[in-house]
Parts: sequence; C-alpha cells; structure tokens
Amino acid sequence: MTISERITTFAGLPVTEFEPGVVDKLDAAGTPRSAVAWRIETDYEDDAEVFVRMLDRLLDVVGGESVQALVVGQWGSAYETAPPLDRIIAVRDRLPNLRALFLGEMTFDECEISWINHGDVTPLLGAFPGLEVLWIRGSEGLRLSPVRHRRLRELGVESGGLPATVLRGISDSAFPALTTLELWLGVSAYGGDITVEDLAPILGGAELPSLRRLALRNAEIADQVAAALAGAPVVARLEELDLSLGILSDRGAEELLLGQPLTHLRRLDLSHHFISADLRERFVAELPGVDVDLSDEQEAEDPSDRYVSVSE
Repeated sequence: MTISERITTFAGLPVTEFEPGVVDKLDAAGTPRSAVAWRIETDYEDDAEVFVRMLDRLLDVVGGESVQALVVGQWGSAYETAPPLDRIIAVRDRLPNLRALFLGEMTFDECEISWINHGDVTPLLGAFPGLEVLWIRGSEGLRLSPVRHRRLRELGVESGGLPATVLRGISDSAFPALTTLELWLGVSAYGGDITVEDLAPILGGAELPSLRRLALRNAEIADQVAAALAGAPVVARLEELDLSLGILSDRGAEELLLGQPLTHLRRLDLSHHFISADLRERFVAELPGVDVDLSDEQEAEDPSDRYVSVSE
C-alpha cells in the first residue's frame, strides 16, 4: 500500500483547497469560511518564500479568524527542507481560532512518506495553546521535546519508520486531554527503532488519563506490541484499539486473545494482517460485541516475506 489519495476530511471538516475563486463559491453557497479545513500547498520546485506568500494570502482572503483547521501539503521540496513552521508561528496572532493542523499531507507521488522532512515541532505546540488536533505525516528529522499542552485531544504521526526519540518526546510530555494517539511505527530499514520497552510509558497509561483510542499501526514489531498489550494497564479504559497495517500474525494474535479481556472495546482494528482463519474465527466468536476488523488478510509462509502497509 502507498498513500495515493489526499484526505477529504480533517478534524470533522471537509478539506477545501485554497485556490482562486473558492472563497467566492463558499460565500455564494452560504457556507461559512470556518466550516472547512483549508489546504495549502506549493509546487515541488518552489522555495519556502512561495509557501509564505500563499499562507499570507490565505489569511488575507479567507480571514485568519475563520481558519479553524489548516492542512499543509507540499511546501516546496519536502525531500530537502522541513516545513516553514517559523512562519506559521509568526502569524499565530492572525490564527486565533486554529484548533487543528496537519503537516505533510502528501501522496506518494508528491513525496514518499519516509522522505518527508520535518524539524522540531515543540515550539508549534507552545505557540498554539488552543490546538486540539495535530497530525504529522513523515518523520525524517522530526523532533519533539517534552512539553505540556492542556488542550490537545488528538495526536497522530504517520511514518514508514518512527524514531524512538520522537516516541520518548511524546511519552515524556503531558497531554492530559489527549483522547486519541495514533503512531505508525514502521520498519527498521526506514528509521523505526522503537522497541516494546520504549512503549512502556504509553502502555502503562498513567500520563494519558483521557486516552480512549490507541493506534500502534504499520508496525514491523506488531506481534511484540500485541503481546505487550495483552497485559497493558491502558487497555482497560480504551474504547478503540488499532493494530492495523502491520505484520500481526498468529503469534501476536494468540497473545492478545489469551490476555486481559477485550470485550469492553467498541472497535478492534487488525486489518492488513497475517492471521490464520482459525484465529480470525476465534476473535469474532470471543468478542461478540466488538466491531473487529480482520479485513485485508495477507499470506506469507516465510515470516521474512511479511511486510507492513507503508514503508518507503
């Protein structure tokens, strides 16, 4: 699998590309400018100044107070440069109602996920204390130092290989309002060096008192993660557990079924997996009230032939 399509909604709002005439169309239709997630991007060959001018124009034309959700696509050569976060931070006073931000929303033909560059996102969280949703695609050069943020409800990092340093930054931060945490762990070949031991603070759950959805997706170590979740304290208060897109096999699936009860879950997503038919039937039989997604089953007799959905 590759990321071949752009998102159509973000933070509960339809995504609308900022382009000539689009504001007039919204106004004519009686649609509030704050009722969409605004998406901006530049061409691959453009430099950062082109993105800065586009951001300024968005604020001038739409009105910064009407921007509740911002989706940042290509900002020039994402293969070579990080997004101009300093400029987004510089105009924070013009974005008083920004509550959701997506950095790096690109398809594979614009930039492969493991080649999308980022930098230190810690200042961004400090500059926007009202931010409720932060989504990041790509993890090359991504950094996050421990931070306290009272309003953040959703945090997602999509990657082909998530560095343990980023995970530690998240684990050491204080996000008391966080209800959703989604991490694409990826593979070691693309920088994914996270171990189950690194996940211990999150699986313990003590620092994430509001967490209700935990997604540890696209994981090369899916079996080990499943085994750890079998006894993880955080599971008892979750409504949704997501281990999709990885290489979960009978080994991890068996551990998950033999572990603590999962009948309280609303949804268990195991899609894109290497689980046998017998175990798939057990999940359905033993979790009758849970929406269990076992779609997209894969086949590979040799474990070395198993693959996650998104790597490069």
